[in-house]
Amino acid sequence: MSSQSEFREAWWLPGGHLQTVWPVLANPRTAVQTHDEILELPDGDALTLSWLPREDAPIVALFHGLEGSKHSHYVRRILRRLHCEGFAVVLMHFRGCDGKPNRLARSYHSGDTGDIDFFLRALRERNPHTPIVSVGYSLGGNALLKYLAEQGAQAIPAAAVTVSVPLELDKCANRMRNGFSRVYQTYLLGALRKGVKRKRNLIAACGIDVHRVHEHRDFWAFDDAITAPLHGFSDAAEYYALSSSRRYLKNIAVDTLILQADNDPFMTPDVLPREAELADCVKLEIARGGGHVGFVSGSVPGLARYWMDDRIIRYLLDAVQGLPPAPAPPTRAATD
Repeated sequence: MSSQSEFREAWWLPGGHLQTVWPVLANPRTAVQTHDEILELPDGDALTLSWLPREDAPIVALFHGLEGSKHSHYVRRILRRLHCEGFAVVLMHFRGCDGKPNRLARSYHSGDTGDIDFFLRALRERNPHTPIVSVGYSLGGNALLKYLAEQGAQAIPAAAVTVSVPLELDKCANRMRNGFSRVYQTYLLGALRKGVKRKRNLIAACGIDVHRVHEHRDFWAFDDAITAPLHGFSDAAEYYALSSSRRYLKNIAVDTLILQADNDPFMTPDVLPREAELADCVKLEIARGGGHVGFVSGSVPGLARYWMDDRIIRYLLDAVQGLPPAPAPPTRAATD
């Protein structure tokens, strides 16, 4: 189902760029005191999980955007908000996004669902009777939607929310080449290049030329030279085609809310799916305004209301309240 969102931009932050940039600049980088753990992966690599735990509470699994982390403004806010609402919350850092290089040459990408699957299965094994729901932002949202579609009714989360998803990667990469959006592209590519340079020897051993990484000035060039060959794709075009979540939305089998803005500077409106492309359990809400992972409302300049956080919390609270009671754990037979 597709509908118009109730969101209205703050009058003092009009347009996609202000909605995108202001939350980054206005939120001081005060660290959230999380409990961090290392989850070992079958291939010898590892993921860093950042927890705000709570006993006997539903768990929210978070997935950040491109080069995000627990320090990202939207992650810090939602970690605190969800925990205050009674959830246990855990952020899965994609490989190499925890502030130090991961162990292998490979990294992560927009369609990388293997690590999400392993993480969520581990979460379920540890918490067999606890409701689990999930939230994904931007790249993390794209990967989450693809995971949900691949798993169908076997997906671990009982419900999910995604925000500002690049539903068609090729069109989003084209958009980032134009206008002020090139500023975001430059910033993100700079972070990606640093990651490559930190692992230059590992990546070079895979036959990839890391010495020219500074020449890759847009996502097409970077993904064609680095991301695609490092993760088993023939080129950027194949990577974008197989990893874009729009093509998979019909196969999702758990209640899912997709929040998108019609002025997101990371994409164009034609990436938004048609009604016929959505599974019955998927709700697409399109906002008039909001930018990329922004959605700032409020009538008083400087006093922001982060509507995006409010909408996520409201949806997840409704979702967990509507779940059937978890079965009681088996009792151990008494012995003499």
